[in-house]
Amino acid sequence: MIMGAEEKSGPQIAGKKDERMTRVGYVLRKFKIDELPQLINIFRGDMSFVGPRPERPEIIAEIVEDVPEYTFRATVPAGLTGYAQVHGDYHTEFLDKLKWDLMYIENHSLMLDLKIILMTVPVVLRGSDDV
Repeated sequence: MIMGAEEKSGPQIAGKKDERMTRVGYVLRKFKIDELPQLINIFRGDMSFVGPRPERPEIIAEIVEDVPEYTFRATVPAGLTGYAQVHGDYHTEFLDKLKWDLMYIENHSLMLDLKIILMTVPVVLRGSDDV
């Protein structure tokens, strides 16, 4: 993101062709390389490899006002990849992401985690046209 991108309007979810994104940021996001620093959080034990994607607290506060069930996502550790990430993209509606996250939580298992990891590989290699 460009410097000071959220100073005027505050935190916001990234949109398609987001004007706040630099050219380098576009490439990083297209191939999901921008997610790699979160491996540090996984190694520290703050995150899981598979689980609902974390969201910024400011965004969660806005969403919870309309959809209180959104907080149920916090019953499992946040993850680098998840069901919503392999079925959706950066700009998938949050209610659709919530549906997939709740399906993951309800059916959580080692086999499902392995399936999601395998589904993640082609998603990363293909890249995203939806940046």
